[in-house]
Amino acid sequence: MAKEPPPAAPPRTFGPVEDPADYVRPDWWRALFGSTYLLTDADVLDDPVTRQEVERFIALLGLSPDARVLDVCCGQGRHVLELARRGFTAVEGLDRSRYLIRKARETARREGLQVPFREGDSRKLPYAAASFDAVMLLGNSFGYFEAPQDDLRVLREALRVLKPGGRFLLDLVSGDYLRQHFQARSWEWLDEQRFVCRERTLADDSRRLITREVVTHTEKGVLVDQFYAERLYGRDDLEALLAEAGFAEIRVEGMHEPASARNQDLGMMGHRLVLTARAAKDRPALPKAALRPDRHVVVVMGDPRLADEVKVGAVFDEDDFYTIDLLKKALASLDGYRFTYLDDHASLPDDLRRLRGETDLVLNLCDEGYENDPRKELHVPALLEMVGLPYTGAGPQSLAFCYDKSLVRGVAREMSVPVAEARFLRPGDAGLDLSTLRFPVIVKPNTGDSSIGVTQKSVAYDAEELAEALVSARAIVGSERALLVEEFLTGKEITVGIIGNASAGYEVMPITEDDYSEL
Repeated sequence: MAKEPPPAAPPRTFGPVEDPADYVRPDWWRALFGSTYLLTDADVLDDPVTRQEVERFIALLGLSPDARVLDVCCGQGRHVLELARRGFTAVEGLDRSRYLIRKARETARREGLQVPFREGDSRKLPYAAASFDAVMLLGNSFGYFEAPQDDLRVLREALRVLKPGGRFLLDLVSGDYLRQHFQARSWEWLDEQRFVCRERTLADDSRRLITREVVTHTEKGVLVDQFYAERLYGRDDLEALLAEAGFAEIRVEGMHEPASARNQDLGMMGHRLVLTARAAKDRPALPKAALRPDRHVVVVMGDPRLADEVKVGAVFDEDDFYTIDLLKKALASLDGYRFTYLDDHASLPDDLRRLRGETDLVLNLCDEGYENDPRKELHVPALLEMVGLPYTGAGPQSLAFCYDKSLVRGVAREMSVPVAEARFLRPGDAGLDLSTLRFPVIVKPNTGDSSIGVTQKSVAYDAEELAEALVSARAIVGSERALLVEEFLTGKEITVGIIGNASAGYEVMPITEDDYSEL
C-alpha cells in the first residue's frame, strides 16, 4: 500500500507585531500576486469595473483599434483582454507574476483571443525602442520597489518603448489623499467563509504605506499573513517624476473611484489619480547601439583538448564538433547579442575574472564538468559564483545532489514523490535482498553521467540475469563504485524542460520523448 503523504504544514502566522515595516521583504511583490490577490481585490477587478475603466482610458488616450498598446504590470490581463474583445488587434501585456500571466493566457485561450502575454520586469522591458503607440500602467501598479530610483527606471523604460508622439497613461492612488485618510485597521468579508483583516501604518518618512493583510477562513483558520509596502506619490510628485523621466505634455486627468460591489475597504485601489503624458515627437533618433547595446554572453563548454571518459574513445569526435558549430551558428543569428566561447579549462578561472566587468550572462553548457571530469560538474557554477557572474543552469548544490542517484531518491521520498523500489550496493557487497524487489530490474552506477555503465545487459528479468548485469556494470565502471539495482519501469521516457527561477516563476516547456528505436 502506498504511503500517505504527510499533512500540509499549517500556514505561518506572526501574532501581534510591533512594527510591520520589519516584516516587509524588499521584493515582497514577487510572492504577493497570486490567487489570494485575486480574492482580496476581486471587488475592483470584476468585469463591470474593468469595462468602465477601459472606456475611460480609450477616450483619454484617443486609441484606435489598430493602435499597438502595451499594458505594463497587466496582472491577469483584464484590461488587455477587454481591449481585445472590443476589436483592438495589437495589444499585449507584461507582468512579473507567473501565476497572473498564466491566468491571462488561460482566459485568452478560452475566449479565442490572440493576445500575447509575457513575464518580465517593468524596469527592463523586453521590447525594442519606439515599438508602441500607447503604454498603460494601471491599477496602482507603481511604487512597489524599495528604491525610488527603480520607479524612475520604470517610467524611462515606458518612454523608451513609445513611438515619438506616443501616449502614456498612469493610474495610481493619490498619495496626498491616502496619507490623510488611510484606515489604520479594517476588515471585510470576501465571501461566505473568508474574510480579510488589514493593519496599515506610515513609514517614518511618510513616503510609504506599510500594510499587513491576514486572510482567514471560518473553518480552516488563517490562510495568509503577508506584509507589503507601496510608495506614496502625490500629484506634484508624479508630475515632477514624469518630467524627470523625459515625458512631455503631462496632464492630470482627474480622479478614478472604482465602483466596488462590496463597497467596503478599497485600500490602495480607491481614490486614484489618472495622469497622461506624451513622448516628444521631436526627440532625437538614437543610434541602434544606444537603443539597445549588444549584450555580451560568455558560453562555457567542455575542453576538447582533454580526455573525456563519457565519450566514445574518451575524445571529442566529429559529431561533437559538428554540434558545436551548429550551436555557434544558431547563437550568431540572434540580434542584440555577442558571444565569447571559453573551452580551455587551464585558463578558465583567469578568463572569467578578466571578463567579469563586461559580461551580462554566462551560458553554462559545460555538462562535461570542469576539466571534463563529471564529478567536477558542480565546480563550474561554483567558480562562476565566486567570480560573481550570473549564469544559466543548476547551482553547485543542486549538481552535487543530482550526481548521487541514491541521494536524489531519498530527497524525493521525503517530499512524498513516488520512486521505484531499489537496493543500494556498496563496493564489495556480495549479497542482495531480493525479497521485496520485483523483476525486471535495471543495474546502474549510483554516481555517474551520460548513462555510462548502462547497456543492453543492464536490464535483468531474473536472478541469473541480475548476477550477469552486476558483473558487467562493475567491469565498465570499476569495483570501487557503488551500484543501484532498481525496479525497471517500462514505457516511454520523457523530458520536461523548465526555464526560470524560484523567485520569479517558471515556464514549463513542451514535453519531449526520447526515441531509442534506431539504437
